[in-house]
Amino acid sequence: QLQLVESGGRLVQAGGSLRLSCAASGRTFSSYVMGWFRQTPGKEREFVAAISWSGDSTYADSVKGRFTISRDNAKNTVYLQMNSLKPEDTAVYYCAAGTSSSSWYANYPYWGQGTQVTVSS
Repeated sequence: QLQLVESGGRLVQAGGSLRLSCAASGRTFSSYVMGWFRQTPGKEREFVAAISWSGDSTYADSVKGRFTISRDNAKNTVYLQMNSLKPEDTAVYYCAAGTSSSSWYANYPYWGQGTQVTVSS
């Protein structure tokens, strides 16, 4: 079993920046693909970014050029640096772990509890 705990979400003004962290424990973190998803009430969970064990990353078009995913395998932690935030980025952000790089949430069996990001206009 892999446990994931997100942190770093808060209220921020439009145009601002935030860095989310996700700390993993319980299994070999470095062997997992790590992803970030987000969800707003009444909507399906949306892919944000993913990073392979070797550091290859993919992004949703809506965040490309503004968000950066990274990982520190020595610290068992994955990060999401979010710049130029927009009100439409407001959501609960979830960290997830899986065995293949995918934008489909069902491919990730391990999830954190989520952290709220609110961007005010």
